[in-house]
Amino acid sequence: MSGGKKPSGEGVNAKKYSRRDFLVTGGTVVAVDALMTNNLAAAAVVPAAAAAPAPTSYPVSKGYLVYDSKKCAGCTTCMLACSLTHHGVESLSLARIQIMQDSFGKFPNDLKVAPCRQCVTPVCVQNCPAGAAFVDAANGNIRRIDSNKCVGCRTCIRMCPQQPHRTVWNKFAKRAQKCDLCIDTPYWNEKGGPGGKQACVETCPMKALRFVSEAPDQKETDGYDVNLRNDNWLNLGLVDDSRIVPPIMAAQAKKKPARRSAR
Repeated sequence: MSGGKKPSGEGVNAKKYSRRDFLVTGGTVVAVDALMTNNLAAAAVVPAAAAAPAPTSYPVSKGYLVYDSKKCAGCTTCMLACSLTHHGVESLSLARIQIMQDSFGKFPNDLKVAPCRQCVTPVCVQNCPAGAAFVDAANGNIRRIDSNKCVGCRTCIRMCPQQPHRTVWNKFAKRAQKCDLCIDTPYWNEKGGPGGKQACVETCPMKALRFVSEAPDQKETDGYDVNLRNDNWLNLGLVDDSRIVPPIMAAQAKKKPARRSAR
């Protein structure tokens, strides 16, 4: 016998693959891998497509609150009137309109008025899992929250894109709430909603709030923060026409020296 090592049993019994067997086996593996990859891709696409809800359009609200941030004095009268007419107590934490004050800010950025925007696309209504946030078709399509249906999950608060959130938390009832334009005010003997009165508008001493029926521009706050000053001067009898400049401001403008053109 030769001096070479005796082949092990494993080497003797091992099956020898031809080039043809290798190609066939490799092709089968590739085909299986491709099939699994396609199935996984399809499984990933189908749930995503099924989870994407069809875009929903809502009837436009017939009521909005606009404000003049330069007229607001930060007195919080509107907040107290809101809580009083809705809950029977004067409580800033229960108000559905919010006035944010920055003691170190400079006019006019030291105050921020935050009423509900009655959004054309209401994300609070879209995302409420209990159906508590709804569009009240019987009352001018006002976006409201039914406290009897609210489960206290705060989804509407988290989903509101505005800062501060226009949906607010009632810590006593453990429910979310938002402005309803005074449709449901059990402690106020006035009709609210479109065609009615709003407590914040009626009580603001600076007349810095107004109810309008046309949807403001939905970009940021530009469409909601408007100039109400001329109309207030007109109501106070300081001008005969709200379209003209008040005499005091006109006199101040005349006193300012004209700027010299740069040479």
